[in-house]
Amino acid sequence: MTDFSVLDLVPVREGGNVGEALEAATELARNAEDNGCKRFWVAEHHAMAGIAGGATSVVLAHIGNATSTIRIGSGGIMLPNHTPFQIAEQFGTLDALFPGRVDLGLGRAPGAGPELQRALRKDLHRAAEMFPQDVAELMALMAGDTAIHPTPGLGAKPEFWMLGSSLFGARLAAQLGMPYAFASHFAPDHLDAALELYRRDFQPSEDWEKPHVMVAMNLFVADTEEEAEYLASSQLQAFVALRTGTPGKLPPPVRGYRDQLPAPAQAMLAHIGQASAIGTPQQAAQAVEAFVGRTGADEVIFGGSMFDPEARCRSLALAMNRLRA
Repeated sequence: MTDFSVLDLVPVREGGNVGEALEAATELARNAEDNGCKRFWVAEHHAMAGIAGGATSVVLAHIGNATSTIRIGSGGIMLPNHTPFQIAEQFGTLDALFPGRVDLGLGRAPGAGPELQRALRKDLHRAAEMFPQDVAELMALMAGDTAIHPTPGLGAKPEFWMLGSSLFGARLAAQLGMPYAFASHFAPDHLDAALELYRRDFQPSEDWEKPHVMVAMNLFVADTEEEAEYLASSQLQAFVALRTGTPGKLPPPVRGYRDQLPAPAQAMLAHIGQASAIGTPQQAAQAVEAFVGRTGADEVIFGGSMFDPEARCRSLALAMNRLRA
């Protein structure tokens, strides 16, 4: 049976603030737990006015305290932004607070311009080149295979995941025998090739005897297809703003938004939309089932920021009720 989970960017709405975004994320996590989702992941982004999950481990601690059974994790930690020792301490703390519930998803993309590199005091492009070594060091720190032992961190047992949107992450996940999550919700180009490579080259590890794949989808569900498209328009606007170099806070929805766009922008959204489920519960379930059929995924994780937090909770509940029927 396919497992379903939630990915949250902790979006900050136009006219809203970070506190409200964190409250909405907490309610979404509770909703996900109540509706039988397996995981609730938070993504790390920095210096973006519309995303409040930058201090990912802190957000996860709050989410963990607000829930009781759902797994909590990073989708993901961008390891070039940190040292392996820091992440060992942070996720060692989370593992001690919420034993058996913590996932540590790791990504390579530095995703930073010169200003952020200066703020983080890191050469992020050089750090990205060290990503495979840093992943191995992080695992060794928690296993006690290093001269210095992080406390907390030593003996911690988070579930490690490799995240990716290219063949690089798929190849590394296969070499290390890790589960692999593909960011198909915003970068679907290499999806099929990456999954084929990962499964073909997978090397069994102590924790995973066979490949394990998660794919990401955008999910927008309402009573009618028109209403679902309306709810999706906030994220569609955010995608267009990001791709045109003008990111900001999450805007309110606009009816008929796609039809107002020039052809290149419509094509860009259609391309991204191949990993989306927008419509009624039946339509969304059909889209999810078709995507699972295409990818053979073991798990699906749902993104999809909405301006109205209650609408996103309802969207998830409608989808889960149908998918679990």
